[in-house]
Amino acid sequence: MQSLSTKEYKNEFVAAFDGDDSGNTKPRQTPGVLYSKAIPTPVNKPELLAWSEELAQDLGIEKPTGQKDIDILGGNYVAPSMYPYAACYAGHQFGNWAGQLGDGRAITLGEWVAPDGKSWELQLKGAGLTPYSRRADGRAVLRSSVREYLMSEAMHYLGVPTTRALSLVSTGDKVLRDMFYNGNPAFEPGAIVMRVAPSFLRFGSFEMPAARRENENLQKLVDWTIDRYYPHITGENRILAWFKEILEKTAALMVDWMRVGFVHGVMNTDNMSILGLTIDYGPYSFLDDYDPDFTPNTTDLPGRRYAFGKQASIGYWNLGCLASAIAPLLPGTEELIAVLETYSDLFHEKYYAMMANKLGLDQVTKGDQELITRFTDTLYTLNLDMTIFFQLLIDLPEEVGTEAEVITHFQDSFYREVEAGERTMLFTLVQDYATRLKANTGTREASRERMQKANPRIILRNYLLHQAIEELERGENQLFLKLQAAMKDPYSRHHDELFAKRPDWASQKAGCSMLSCSS
Repeated sequence: MQSLSTKEYKNEFVAAFDGDDSGNTKPRQTPGVLYSKAIPTPVNKPELLAWSEELAQDLGIEKPTGQKDIDILGGNYVAPSMYPYAACYAGHQFGNWAGQLGDGRAITLGEWVAPDGKSWELQLKGAGLTPYSRRADGRAVLRSSVREYLMSEAMHYLGVPTTRALSLVSTGDKVLRDMFYNGNPAFEPGAIVMRVAPSFLRFGSFEMPAARRENENLQKLVDWTIDRYYPHITGENRILAWFKEILEKTAALMVDWMRVGFVHGVMNTDNMSILGLTIDYGPYSFLDDYDPDFTPNTTDLPGRRYAFGKQASIGYWNLGCLASAIAPLLPGTEELIAVLETYSDLFHEKYYAMMANKLGLDQVTKGDQELITRFTDTLYTLNLDMTIFFQLLIDLPEEVGTEAEVITHFQDSFYREVEAGERTMLFTLVQDYATRLKANTGTREASRERMQKANPRIILRNYLLHQAIEELERGENQLFLKLQAAMKDPYSRHHDELFAKRPDWASQKAGCSMLSCSS
C-alpha cells in the first residue's frame, strides 16, 4: 500500500502526445493538441466524506490520514510526479455536432500503477477551471458529486462496466447553480470526486482530430489506444478489428443497462467510453415503473432522445459517429460499414440471452422471444416496478394458483390499481411463463439461481439519493452510509429496508424524478 502523496506517477498519455503546456486555463480553442495542462484550483477546506475501501485495496492506495493526501483529493496539492491536464475532445450532443468540448470540470492528475501492474488514471471532477470550461466554473456541487460517487461504485457491484470512484471530498466552498436552468440559481455546497479508470478516452476524443483534419494526430491516437488497451489486436486490418471490439463492448453495455433498468440520460458521443465503460454520471436514473419512454433528463424533453428504450439505438448512432471519425484512416468505408451493420443482430442476441437469464430460461427459442416481449409489454401497460416485479417473479410458486392469488403475489410491484383486463393480462402471462419453465432441462432451483444473479434486489433509486443528499447538506450521513453499504451487495436480501417502491411524494419532487445536466 502506498500513499497518494509519495507515489511515483506515470504520465504516458502526456508523454505520447502534443499538448498545451502553458497552464493557461482561459477558455479557448486548442487546435493541434489532445490536452492542456490544468492545475487544480485550491479550495477552502477539503474534508474526506467517503472513501472506497475495496477499490483502494485493489489499487494499493493507503487511506488518507494526513492533510497532504486529502489535499490531493481536494485539488490543493499536486505531487511532484503528477502532470495535471484536461483532455481535449469533441462530440455530438443531442444529435447535433457541438465542436470542441473537452474536460470542463475534470482534471487528470496522473497514472497510478497498481500492484498487479495495471495502470489507472486518477481524475478529479470539480477541481476548477480548465481551458475547456467554456462559460462554467469547473466546479461540482455536493448533490452531483454524491450521485457520481455512489452510482459509480453501485454499477461496479451490479456487474456493469463502469468508471470507479475512489473518494468524495467536501470543499468548504459554495457553488452557484441553477439546478433546472429556470432562472432560479442558488448557492450549494461544493464537492470533488476522484474518478478512476484505465482510460477516460471517449468517442469524442477521436472525433476532435478528425473534425480538424488532423489525420496525423488521429492516426497516432488510434495506434496508441490499440497498443495500450487492445494489445492483442495486430495485423493490417487492426483498425477494423479494434472498431469491431468497441462495437461489441458497446452492445454489451447497452444490454447491461437494460438488465438493471439504468437510464444514462445524456448519451452524447463525448460520454461514450472507448473501453465500453459507463462514464460521466449526470442526470441518470434507474427505472421505477417500467417505461421505455422514460428519460430522467429535463434537457432531453420533449424529444426523449435518450429514453430508456432508445439507448440501444443511440449506441448504434454513436458508433456511426466514431466510424465516421476513423474512416479517413482506412482505404475505403465498405468494410467499416459492414462491421457497423453487425450491431443490431449482436445486440438482439445479447439482449434475448440477458432477458432469458432474468426469467430463468435455459435457452432462447423463437417462442421465448415472444414471451419476453409479452413481459416487457405487461410491465409497461400495468406500470409495474421493474426491480420488484422480477424479484417477486423469482419467488413465484411452481403452481401459480388463481388470478386473485397471482395479483396478490405481485401486489408490491403495483403503482396503481390495475383494471380487470390488466389483471387477466398478467395472470395469463404468468400461467404461460410457468408452463415454459417446466420445459427447462435444469431444476427449478437452477432457474432461480440464474434469476438471482441477473436481477438486482437493491438499486440506488433517485428518491433515496435525494434524501441522502439532503441529509448530508444538514451534516447527517446515516442514509448515505446505508446506501454505501447496500450498493456493495445489491443481489442479496441483507438490505431489505431499501427494497421498496418509489413513494408517491417522490413522483414530482425536484431531484427525485427529473433532473438536469447539472445533476
